[in-house]
Amino acid sequence: MSDGPAPALTAPLRPAGFFRQALRIAAKDLAIEWRSREVLATMTFLAVVVVLIFSFAFVLEGSRTPAPVVAGIIWIALVVSGTVGLGRTFDRERDGEAIRSLLLTPTPRAAIYLGKLVATVALMAITETALTALSGLLFSASMGAVLGRVALLLILGTIGFAAAGCIFSAALLRARGRDALLATLLYPIIVPIVIAGARGTTQLIDPIAPDFDGARFWTQFLFALDVLFVTAGLWAFEPIVSGD
Repeated sequence: MSDGPAPALTAPLRPAGFFRQALRIAAKDLAIEWRSREVLATMTFLAVVVVLIFSFAFVLEGSRTPAPVVAGIIWIALVVSGTVGLGRTFDRERDGEAIRSLLLTPTPRAAIYLGKLVATVALMAITETALTALSGLLFSASMGAVLGRVALLLILGTIGFAAAGCIFSAALLRARGRDALLATLLYPIIVPIVIAGARGTTQLIDPIAPDFDGARFWTQFLFALDVLFVTAGLWAFEPIVSGD
């Protein structure tokens, strides 16, 4: 005698559950990093070194460093240090084939990608705090009044950068020389992000004539790129890791 239809083995994951699982993965990565601080220390150290090198090259006694130069240095340091963090995004999962265990869990692949993205953005945001403070100090950049707008540009640029970077990091998980390959594949893709971020930052920190309308345009442009890159990442992550 039948007691009715058998229950489904799996229930569709609701949006709240999807984001909860993504946050759990992000929290796991951040907790591991907080214990070692290996990646964070390396990223911050590299960003500081890049800024210091450029400061010796461009800072002249008694003169103010032009706003485009300051903006370019900030975004170059962000990209260089961020590449180091992206190169280690899936390192822990590679050791002992832990990536297979992660993929065998009922967590959607898109949630894994989103969790990795959130963790990467959080680490880069910490580095950017030190980077922005040091740049303002060394280059005497006028950031106080526009700090919130500059921070928004940096966060939006970081999201797009990490969204593309996490995909390439996953694709190169077992590749030899993946660090060099990551930079080679990633940098041409993020050129629009760097250009938009640098232009918008330049217009904000210009001490003579800040262009808030122009900066607003580049902010909206970065937001559109973020939507494009994150959507593409959510769609592409599953076939990339499934074929690994």
